[in-house]
Amino acid sequence: MDYDLGLRPFDLGEHLDKLELTLGQVCRIAGITKMQLDYWTLKAQIPTRGRKQRLYDAEALETVMLIKQAKDKGLNLGAAIEAAAAFKSR
Repeated sequence: MDYDLGLRPFDLGEHLDKLELTLGQVCRIAGITKMQLDYWTLKAQIPTRGRKQRLYDAEALETVMLIKQAKDKGLNLGAAIEAAAAFKSR
């Protein structure tokens, strides 16, 4: 049987704007605790959606990952948030 249906590779990058991750998923990706993510979300004013369960989009995940990188390099949270914002504004 011939399965040449004209399928093409799926480009996930085209759909990242629709991605929504739960708090737990973001924590697993970033390697941080839920308490850390709660605090960072508040302090860095990271936008979330959802009422019963907070959802993070790809841009919010990027912010979290940038903050994590900066913290891993020894910056305190305030400086890490500023570094992430400066990186994103470039």
